[in-house]
Amino acid sequence: MKLQPFMINIPQSTLNDLQERLARTRWPEAVVGEGWEAGASLNYMKDLVNYWQSSYDWRRQEAFLNSFGNYQCEIEGLRIHFVYEHGRGPKPLPLILTHGWPSCFYEFHKIIPMLTDPARFGGDPMDAFDVIVPSLPGYGFSTRVPGPGGSLRTPELWIKLMTQVLGYERFGAHGDDIGAYVTNRLGLEYPDYLIGLHVTLAAKPYTETLYTDPETGEAGELKSDQADTTRPLGNVQADPDGYSYLQRTKPQSLAYGLDDSPTGLAAWIIQRWRDWSDCDGDVERRFSKDELLTNVMIYWFTKTIATSFLFYYEWNDNTLQAPKGTSSRPFDRGEHISVPSAFALFQGGPTREEAEQAYNLLRYTVMPKGGHFAAMEEPELLVDDLRAFFRLLR
Repeated sequence: MKLQPFMINIPQSTLNDLQERLARTRWPEAVVGEGWEAGASLNYMKDLVNYWQSSYDWRRQEAFLNSFGNYQCEIEGLRIHFVYEHGRGPKPLPLILTHGWPSCFYEFHKIIPMLTDPARFGGDPMDAFDVIVPSLPGYGFSTRVPGPGGSLRTPELWIKLMTQVLGYERFGAHGDDIGAYVTNRLGLEYPDYLIGLHVTLAAKPYTETLYTDPETGEAGELKSDQADTTRPLGNVQADPDGYSYLQRTKPQSLAYGLDDSPTGLAAWIIQRWRDWSDCDGDVERRFSKDELLTNVMIYWFTKTIATSFLFYYEWNDNTLQAPKGTSSRPFDRGEHISVPSAFALFQGGPTREEAEQAYNLLRYTVMPKGGHFAAMEEPELLVDDLRAFFRLLR
């Protein structure tokens, strides 16, 4: 489990191949018009690819990424990549940040310096954190966990990273999207290691549903875990563009096109950044072309779009593998996260009363703005909330 410095250095031949593929993009017809109604806008994608070819500078972005402390370590034969930045204050609190899909460790680049060096941004040095940002297994520069259900081991890997590799006895945790569910599982399964947890997506508490048995006609109680595993795979109403249905059911078929076409990969990813952010339909109101493309490039260079789908495929609604507390599987009766917790509501979610059913809730914040990618959309709001919450626990 030795800690090794890691430098991102993409071969020039790989960059040349990317340019050739972009130049050979075979553009489709617009299905219903030039807007975003049927998916990524044709006009926008043509403009973006033109910028990608003529103006985007990967080497500049690569140097920026390497300005952080990048490391790799081996845990149980797996290569885990992470950013590790020490706090500048009298007693920094260790904090692990876990990203989701379709982002990567880069999503936190704005808040890392704000958390490690609060005085530089007008804050109190007493609020400093040691910040650890791992790449999820199968994302970016981290290898996937082999075998069926490998993604379920992520919390265990995080515990070993923080305690056995970095030497922390206890630490704080924050996550969004898939990272929130990983963080929730840390709180549920490894509470003794956590000082506190902060998430933007809530775990699902136990619920009771009355039903009629189709064979006997008798009324009964359907437990939350039973309700989850007997309903149809994929809730199309909750997934209006069908992305997660495909990623949960046929990820391999989807991966062929996305892993072969950089334009296709960018369209698939950037549509979510537009749809899920607080941008009023204009994705570049929140994110620059460079930011959008750097995220896409990390997927492209590491060929990890297929393995990034494993969390969807292995946590899908019809498998018992889905971990408790995720959107696919609520807690059992009487089960909740005992670790001191905070919930930041950026884009819809449970009421405080609902969140209190799943958490030992100390802080509940309804944000005035921001969307799914809070660390890049509203870094100041997120950092202020993290500081305020963990200030209670120091």
